[in-house]
Amino acid sequence: MREYPSRILTRLAPTPSGFLHLGNILSFALTAYFAERTGARILLRIDDMDQLRVEKKYVDDIFDTLAFMGLPWDQGPANYTDYAQQHTQRLRMPHYEQALTQLAEAGHIFACTCSRSQLAQLPAGSGYPGTCEHKKLPLDTPDASWRIKTYKNRTLTVQRLGTSPVSLPLPASMHGFVVRKKDGDPAYQLTSLLDDQLAGTDLIVRGIDLWPSTWAQLYLASLLRIQSFEETSFIHHPLLLGTMGQKLSKSAGDTSILQLRQMGWSTAEIYTQITSLLGFEKKAGSWQELAMLATRLFA
Repeated sequence: MREYPSRILTRLAPTPSGFLHLGNILSFALTAYFAERTGARILLRIDDMDQLRVEKKYVDDIFDTLAFMGLPWDQGPANYTDYAQQHTQRLRMPHYEQALTQLAEAGHIFACTCSRSQLAQLPAGSGYPGTCEHKKLPLDTPDASWRIKTYKNRTLTVQRLGTSPVSLPLPASMHGFVVRKKDGDPAYQLTSLLDDQLAGTDLIVRGIDLWPSTWAQLYLASLLRIQSFEETSFIHHPLLLGTMGQKLSKSAGDTSILQLRQMGWSTAEIYTQITSLLGFEKKAGSWQELAMLATRLFA
């Protein structure tokens, strides 16, 4: 069995925008597995910055599903009341705003008034073309997002757990990524980075769909001089796909753990269903057994 270096803290970071599905459970199981293998503790962090999509029933579902599936965590909220009073991202707004001010004062940001319809016309994966960067709009322009000035020749390095690091430039899809949305709220790339810094996270297990985000957050960490994040170990695991080959999505209403529970499925049956979707015939009755099988695909 492969040996891994010791780590201090990893995290589960669900977004309460829908009921948790099979893909979430795969990621959580792998996080718990690598936490166990590295001696890391697990933080439960609920990414709730997008308040328009957050509902109490989705937050409650996070706690109910983790308990039903036997998935552990060591730090973070214990229930909805604890989350709402002590752990919502809104409590960390001063930290996010300080970082935005730091980026603005250093000249790393430009205002962008491009609409969603305009951006939707761009080729998939092409990234932001720099339309507004050359306009030099004031940062207080109404209905403007803030984007990072990105440079194609800057090389970044991802530290990968148990294997060699990878050094590449920022992916094209992340050129000029958003750090503050038009409504004034900080964007995901910023909040995720700063939350990991504040918590002391040094191991991040996430789906391969977040590979571009890892590079964006490393780019941001270099600008904000957050060395701890640049030294963080990453694991990017394969995604669990639906029957049509699509990524499972809470917001798209893909089959949730709640639905399966209401249909009478047991914990073992749910774990076995995940292993089946991964292409394994062997059954899995626990998150440990699921993770042991899943890591054959990439670790």
